[in-house]
Amino acid sequence: MLALDPRSLVQLARNPRRAAYFCAAVQSLARDLEARGARLICRRGNVSATVRALAREVGAQAVTWSATYGAAAQLAGRGLQSALEEAGLRATIVHDAPAVAPDETAAARSSEGGTGYRSLRAYVAAWTALPREPLATPVRFSQLELDSDPLPSPLEWNGSPATADVPSEKAARAALQGYLANAVLHYRSARNIPAAEPTSHLSAALSFGIISARTVLAALDVRARDPFLLSEEKASLDDFRRALARRDFFLQLAWFFEEKPDAPLQQRMRRFPFAKTHRLLQAWREGNTGFSLVDAGMRELRATGWMHPRVRQVAASFLCFDLGVDWRVGRDAWDAELVEDDAALANGNWQWIAGVGADLAQFPRIYNPAKQARAFDPSGAYVRRWIPELAHVPDAELFERGAATQQRQLTLPLFEARAYRAPVLDHESSARDFLARYKAFVAAG
Repeated sequence: MLALDPRSLVQLARNPRRAAYFCAAVQSLARDLEARGARLICRRGNVSATVRALAREVGAQAVTWSATYGAAAQLAGRGLQSALEEAGLRATIVHDAPAVAPDETAAARSSEGGTGYRSLRAYVAAWTALPREPLATPVRFSQLELDSDPLPSPLEWNGSPATADVPSEKAARAALQGYLANAVLHYRSARNIPAAEPTSHLSAALSFGIISARTVLAALDVRARDPFLLSEEKASLDDFRRALARRDFFLQLAWFFEEKPDAPLQQRMRRFPFAKTHRLLQAWREGNTGFSLVDAGMRELRATGWMHPRVRQVAASFLCFDLGVDWRVGRDAWDAELVEDDAALANGNWQWIAGVGADLAQFPRIYNPAKQARAFDPSGAYVRRWIPELAHVPDAELFERGAATQQRQLTLPLFEARAYRAPVLDHESSARDFLARYKAFVAAG
């Protein structure tokens, strides 16, 4: 059953690209069910009332659904559970999004009450040690003649553009197998070098449940048993596995440390005076800050609905520390562009970068965007792909673009219309100013 709550439809309307992907995924699910002799039933309205009514129609005794994470989602889940139990139905919430359920990792801490982990290192150790048995439960589909509302369509959002991908379980599995065949063996460099071999690009499919994290992890474990792997290839597989563990880490954080949806995990950082706006905020949004790696990432996001993981860190760091803007502003800006839809992961990753979440570093990790570009895009292949103004800039000048150098470029009539702007601020002084504010805040208690 697909229950469409009006509030969910309003949220989808804020991101037409995501709405189109969601609609295509639903259509694919409906086709897959039809191929198995079943039918996807769609109902619109209040979720609790809708599910309760359908359960009565079919004479169900129990209702099961996948957990969602974060304060608002968990509150809604508990509300549905209570409504169903009051109606005499058994309600079961399962952990389908992570590769390893939060309760399983928490069981390793039974002496501490079975709570979740705040330390990524400790969590990964527990996550890795758990046995991973494949699920072999047979699934049967009922053939019921029930009324159904129309499936969602992009036309509901004023003709939203069609997604470039055709999301389906078959396509996601094929993409996974293709990735594991070769590209994953270069993941260690690909996760840091945006112009290198691609990363898996499975984030959207995982967030919508088109493919499960357990499926990805099981296939990865099979790939890792190849006896002919080189040591660096094994290291890449380990790094990809750790990326899955990190994803689960943020999901279990949201599950166990439920707070207000926007509350930083670190209590003391809830009082830190991040700014809500900045005169350069729009330049950051548009990829026009004069810092090439930041701008290339933001332009990639606006064009595709995705951004390379290393570049995400640099662009987020620039917002939080160079501009001093609240991490929630960045999270919401990206939420309007990203195809993937996972509030718990967005919160966890943004809080980590902003130094207000589970990151236990003594000081915020402030990325120098110029140094990051030199280290991870030394040929300029990535920034030139997304910033056409830099297409003809010599390599020697690409990362040494001070205000004086840029001003000379602006005076050349040939390039005036296509000139890339000078850096909008001095990173070193901005970073020092933020750290001074941070130290004063910590000292004040």
